[in-house]
Amino acid sequence: MTISTPGVTLGVVGGGQLGRMLAEAAAPLGVDLVVTDPTEDPPAGPVASDALVGDFDEFSTIRAVAERADYLTFEIELTDPDALEQVAEETGVPVHPKPDTLRLIQDKLVQKRRLGDAGVPVPAFRQVDDEDDLLAAGEELGYPLMLKAREGGYDGRGNYPVESPDDVTDALDAIQGPAMAEEMIDFERELAVMGCLGADERDTFPVTETIHREEILRETVSPPRADEDVRERARSIALDVLDAMEGRGVYGIELFETSDGEILLNEIAPRPHNSGHWTIEGCHTSQFEQHVRAVTGRPLGTTERRGPTVSANVLGDVPDRQRATLSGEDAVFETPRAHLHWYGKREVYRLRKMGHVTLVGDGETMDELLADVRALRERLTFQSRSQ
Repeated sequence: MTISTPGVTLGVVGGGQLGRMLAEAAAPLGVDLVVTDPTEDPPAGPVASDALVGDFDEFSTIRAVAERADYLTFEIELTDPDALEQVAEETGVPVHPKPDTLRLIQDKLVQKRRLGDAGVPVPAFRQVDDEDDLLAAGEELGYPLMLKAREGGYDGRGNYPVESPDDVTDALDAIQGPAMAEEMIDFERELAVMGCLGADERDTFPVTETIHREEILRETVSPPRADEDVRERARSIALDVLDAMEGRGVYGIELFETSDGEILLNEIAPRPHNSGHWTIEGCHTSQFEQHVRAVTGRPLGTTERRGPTVSANVLGDVPDRQRATLSGEDAVFETPRAHLHWYGKREVYRLRKMGHVTLVGDGETMDELLADVRALRERLTFQSRSQ
């Protein structure tokens, strides 16, 4: 007896950990992945059908991937929307999310203006091109405020807190380019919603609490330690955000719950997001399977949560970039309902995301579950191969 698969190939610009997890989710659906990445041996390489070498915005490489694919998507915003659009026109391969959505997302100022005009609540912000603009923003928004690079920032990179007028010069030197000043939000907690757009349907994964330190995501807690009405308002705002997006796929929507009980949009990622990694074990459909379903035109899967779930990022803890090995993973393997995800990166350095640990609850409080996953994460350390 012959068993056939759907025979669909998905091209992905980017072969990092998101590409790796997309490939892991696509395989059971009978979908092959071909990725492109600037590195010779990217994290997605061992699990994708093939990995082409080329810059994220290199037209010839993007076209080469598209020529081998039925659909094209991206797992990093550094790709060129003009190249994606031209490749789609020349090859007929559909790109999701749409290049126009990527253009919107890539510039934080454009993103905030568009969403604010659409009625989505956003923090107060102002365009900054020089010192006079930033000083004026300080007078208008008050200090401290956050200066953000309009393009290219992630994981805290491209963000600079401005405590007073004395910090203006240093802040602009750190950003080194077009910027946006945003009021510093006094928030109760940060929240995230993974939104989903299918061919003719939309949905969201359950609202999740995100915990950051040094502006890098450390843990997620789902359900969040927030009132039900807060969760409902967060989901409602996420659906409003989806209405402003074009193209199928999963969208990471980051939000603030302010100390006054408001929900404000922080930022959007037009792709699977770190704040949704918990869905791999925590939901019946992971964010990665959902993205593959969406961009290939399949019906969306259920976003129902299996149970209370927390995750903790495993970050590099060595001072200098080096080849390293992980130790302490047996503690995770020996713990019921705990799951280790290793991203396959060959080098480690301080605060680099190397993997994550997920823990699914069984009657614990969310505070207890969070303490347990943190304890597991603390058992994981990196050691130089030369030692």
